Amino acid sequence: MKRFEYLTLEVDTSGFWNNKIDSQQLNDKLNELGREGWEVTSTVDLNRPQGATKGLLVILKREIG
Repeated sequence: MKRFEYLTLEVDTSGFWNNKIDSQQLNDKLNELGREGWEVTSTVDLNRPQGATKGLLVILKREIG
């Protein structure tokens, strides 16, 4: 039976009015984790009470052993 371990990565936005995610920085981090065997399984949009994006929660997994 396959066994997995999981990792959550919280990605914050920058700016007060123009909430943006630095896509190059995110790509670099995901590529780094991919080289370590991590695979993205899902992403969740984290919202502020007014509906603006606060950030992303990225969920990754990799097989153990």
